[in-house]
Amino acid sequence: MIARTWRGWAPAATADDYQQHYETAVAQHLKNVPGFRGARLLRRPDGTEVEFTSIAFFTDLDAVRGFAGESFEDAVLEDDARRALSRWDDHVSHAEVAVAL
Repeated sequence: MIARTWRGWAPAATADDYQQHYETAVAQHLKNVPGFRGARLLRRPDGTEVEFTSIAFFTDLDAVRGFAGESFEDAVLEDDARRALSRWDDHVSHAEVAVAL
């Protein structure tokens, strides 16, 4: 299994907007991707912003490509996410899940 990890930051005023976007639009998109195996959105205060870390799980890199396309190391952000966030990582990381408890 592959874990796809990405981070973005939102001002406190729009952090809830980003979380709602993830819970609705991102979740709906991911659920339709063959090989998607779940996701977590982590949230923590970071000064005047809120840091979000998304970890999405896929069966393999082909499934990741089904979500992100051939440039699968680039971040995928819809316009609603861009409006809610102040900054984000342009690239994501992928790692093989070595142990799942």
